[in-house]
Amino acid sequence: MSETILTVDRVTAFYGQIQALRGVSLEVRKGQIVTLLGSNGAGKSTTLKTISGLVRAQSGDVSLAGDSIKSLPAHDIARLGVVHVPEGRCILRGLSVKENLELGAFTVKDAATRRRRIEEVYALFPILAERRHQDASLLSGGQQQMLAMGRGLMHGPRVMLLDEPSMGLAPKLVTEIMRIIKRLNEAGTTILLVEQNARLALRLAHYAYVIENGEICSQGDAATLREDESIVQAYLGVA
Repeated sequence: MSETILTVDRVTAFYGQIQALRGVSLEVRKGQIVTLLGSNGAGKSTTLKTISGLVRAQSGDVSLAGDSIKSLPAHDIARLGVVHVPEGRCILRGLSVKENLELGAFTVKDAATRRRRIEEVYALFPILAERRHQDASLLSGGQQQMLAMGRGLMHGPRVMLLDEPSMGLAPKLVTEIMRIIKRLNEAGTTILLVEQNARLALRLAHYAYVIENGEICSQGDAATLREDESIVQAYLGVA
């Protein structure tokens, strides 16, 4: 069994007086895709933000390879290799595709490593290579998602947090993005995935958690949860 690379242990988090997470615990093992499912407002994105330091955990702990990162600022968590690709892509307008990618390597001091990684991103996403000098805001939604993922890869992630990568995309592009996520994982990238398309997420993932009202209410092998009638009805639609 592979080692646990990321652990969330009984984490609580608040937005002002509103409690968003209520003792959330989960694990991500090295080399896995783990998916976090739940309805809108259940706490999925907040969980990712708490891991990456954008939201501060009120209690509990978050650890990377056994070392607590709960109290670190977000930029230090990123330096350690926890790379957050947020919902909405957050492409920087006015900068080219290449410049957006280069910003993803802000912690990488070795020029040869930066050049190698950008070529690897271009190989994975040929459309980004074709449009490297174009203003990134002019890309299509699917291309912007590829850019957001490529920017995360520039950092050399130990764990990649992907928040709703298929949001707003046409079905054909959703299939392509999911194919790329699978390819990334097969190449060794560990992924914690929040995805609105639960059926696709469970096909990709090795393990899954379900969150409701800020609490983990179910977990198990993704293949097993696909056959769970309550999960099917709540998140996958009635067959």
